[in-house]
Amino acid sequence: MQANAASGMAVHDDCKLKFLELKSKRNYRYIIFKIESQQVVVEKLGGTEESYEDFTNSLPADECRYTVFDFDFITTENCQKSKIFFIAWFPDTSKVRMKMVYASSKDRFKRELDVIQVELQATDPSKMSLEIIESRAL
Repeated sequence: MQANAASGMAVHDDCKLKFLELKSKRNYRYIIFKIESQQVVVEKLGGTEESYEDFTNSLPADECRYTVFDFDFITTENCQKSKIFFIAWFPDTSKVRMKMVYASSKDRFKRELDVIQVELQATDPSKMSLEIIESRAL
């Protein structure tokens, strides 16, 4: 676990471990991370059978989170592909201080995860609709 000098935020080793499992073994559909006691920790692991709707329903309405979602799709050439999305969930209704903490630690946390293919920042569910995800994947 290493602390980020700028924000004082540490990233729990489990975050990287679970992300590597999602990326290489495809054990999970998504991971939700939260900041707790000055460190980023895994809050929820979504099983491979879970849908995008299950994922969005797992996000708190008024608290920030970092998430990764493994999105499967079919290309215009009819090829099965997947892309890993990093979604920074910063709802408008969350506290300003919380948004500042998450925003200041986001780039550092993203670097820890390595190999993020698509990044999205959402302030309400419409900013991360399935249509937006599909359009960004292609």
